[in-house]
Amino acid sequence: MKLISNPAEKTTAATDIVLAIVAFGGIVFLRHVQLDSAGLWKINIWSAAIGLIGLAATLGAVAHGVALSRKTHRCVWLALNMALSLAVSLFVVGVVYDLWGFKISFVTLPIFLTAGLGFYLMTLIYPGIFFLFIIYEVVALVFALGAYIIIATYKVMPGAWLMATGVFCSIIAAGIQTKKSVSLTFIWPFDHNGVYHLVQALGLMFLLIGLRWSMLY
Repeated sequence: MKLISNPAEKTTAATDIVLAIVAFGGIVFLRHVQLDSAGLWKINIWSAAIGLIGLAATLGAVAHGVALSRKTHRCVWLALNMALSLAVSLFVVGVVYDLWGFKISFVTLPIFLTAGLGFYLMTLIYPGIFFLFIIYEVVALVFALGAYIIIATYKVMPGAWLMATGVFCSIIAAGIQTKKSVSLTFIWPFDHNGVYHLVQALGLMFLLIGLRWSMLY
C-alpha cells in the first residue's frame, strides 16, 4: 500500500480519520442510555446516520490518503457518496422525530431514503451535477437548524441548543467545502477539505452531546 505524497492530501486523510473516530465513538456514547421503545427508534435512526458519516469519513481517508488505481478510486467515491446521501436522509428523519414525533418520522423514513438514493443516482447518471446533492444537504441542514431553534425556544427538549449549534457548525463546514480557496497552515498544510472535516467534527461533537442530553431528561 502506497500513501499519497501530497502533504495537503495527507492532512485531509488524517482529518477524515478524526471525523470517523468522532462518529464511531459518538455511537458508543449515545447508546449508553436506558430508553423506551420510541427513544430506541430515535437513537437507532441517529446511530445509523452518524455511522454512515463515519463510514464516509473512513472511505474518504482511503481516497485521499492512499494511491489507488483510477477504477478503485472511483469505486471508493461511489460508496462514499452513497453513504453521505443516506446519512443526510436519516439525519432529516431524526430531526422530524424531534419536531413531530415517532409516527411521522416512521412514515417519512422510506420517503427520505428514496430521496437520498435518488440524488445519489442522479450524480451517477450526470456526474457533473454533484452540486444538486450539496443543495439537498444544505436544505436538510437549514431545516434542522430551524427545527432545533424552535424546539429550544419553546424548551420542549433539553439539549436542543447544543444540537442547533452542531447543525450551524455543519452549515459552516458545508460552505467551507465549496470554497477551494480556503486553506490554512498549522504545523501542516490543510486545504478546504481538511478544514471542512475539522469543523464538521466539532459540529458532530455538539450534536452528539445535545442528543445524549435529550435522551437523559
